[in-house]
Amino acid sequence: MKKNKAGEVDILTLEVGSTITKANGFVIEDNKLKHVAQGFAPTSVSEGNVGIGLLAAIEDLEKSSKYCTDQAEVFANSSAAGGLRVTVHGLTYNMTARAAKEASLGAGAIIKMITAGEVSEYDLEEIEEIAPNMVILAGGVEFGARDVIITNAIKLSSADLGVPVVYAGNSALKRGIEKIFGKSGTEFIVAPNVFPEVDVLNVEPLRKIMQDLFSKHIIHAPGMERLESITSKPIIPTPAAVLKAAEMFYEVAGDVAVVDVGGATTDVHSVTEGSLEYAEKLTAPEPFAKRTVEGDLGVFVNAGNILDQSDDSLKQRASEIKAMPETTSEKEMTRKLCAKAVETGVKRHAGAILDLFTPSGKKQVVSGKDLSAVKWLIGTGGALTKVEGGEEILKSMCTGVGKHLLPSKDTKIILDKNYLFSALGTVCTTHPDLVKNTFKSWIEENG
Repeated sequence: MKKNKAGEVDILTLEVGSTITKANGFVIEDNKLKHVAQGFAPTSVSEGNVGIGLLAAIEDLEKSSKYCTDQAEVFANSSAAGGLRVTVHGLTYNMTARAAKEASLGAGAIIKMITAGEVSEYDLEEIEEIAPNMVILAGGVEFGARDVIITNAIKLSSADLGVPVVYAGNSALKRGIEKIFGKSGTEFIVAPNVFPEVDVLNVEPLRKIMQDLFSKHIIHAPGMERLESITSKPIIPTPAAVLKAAEMFYEVAGDVAVVDVGGATTDVHSVTEGSLEYAEKLTAPEPFAKRTVEGDLGVFVNAGNILDQSDDSLKQRASEIKAMPETTSEKEMTRKLCAKAVETGVKRHAGAILDLFTPSGKKQVVSGKDLSAVKWLIGTGGALTKVEGGEEILKSMCTGVGKHLLPSKDTKIILDKNYLFSALGTVCTTHPDLVKNTFKSWIEENG
């Protein structure tokens, strides 16, 4: 690794968001990444060329920090233009469709539609209206169901959607389905079955294929060719970068959950096996690394949905909802919205203890992700980190096991105050040791 010269960043990360493009500069110091510079600019999607925003963010970084980026190793992630829009089509919702959904969310996708069973003509019309970036077809355990999956392949191929289709179902059908899509000229990729056996999830291979496809196709968006001239690294979806960072943090410090509250959505990521106490009570398998997206929970675009769940005193303050709160009352409003988004989002992500009545009597089962073993809860994104009270909001979710399997009161809190988590997740695919050492320093500061 080259030694940094004064005034030059070693690593530059670029995040092309739906509204803001961020640039972060790091120097390598003591075998870890030291954050030294940051720049922002409006994402220029509406101008038809995101390259304008990219250059403006880099220029802002250089002007505000006096650091140069000319010699930097460049990494990028993106959620611009709606991110990675996906439709998922499986055999049964609780099995293959759900497995494909978990893989897609982990890949950083925005799932616009899920179907289970045979795809109807109305489903095909909806898919065409959605105009996804990618279609995931799954179904059947190994050497299991066949007919519905083949029918769905024929229907999807005849729709001529013009986007890649990834098949992650019963591998015994691979040859026939390849021929079906080959005749239509569709870009077709086969992934290992996401649900090879009952109660077995195999989501990682599909996640990797989806991220590779995203990187291949996103570069063709207007202005993104600018990135081709400054980096040879793959561009990954921003949410996937956050989950990757969470996985890397887990390797260093153990079980972790990450909450990202934005203006439109609240994303929750967790990397944990859960506790042995509740593992036997699970009604369905859960991915080790899981991401959920609450598209109705945001502190600006979707603030109205939170107000609908709130008391009248909060509803009367709707005029104080701002994208960038400045006054004390506006910040307080954002904090209240953020607290509600975190509470709702984390409880939706977490497992719940349910009573199941059987012929032999009542027993308790667990549905969802067990967060009771989580040791670290990390808050990222502007709403949690830029407005006072983020740590208290996260701490309020550490109540232990009740109806929901939540982190314990001993869980340690970290606020990603400079919004670096996604940047580090983008870098760790190439420099895992640097990122691990950086997280170790975070732990020392917050331990």
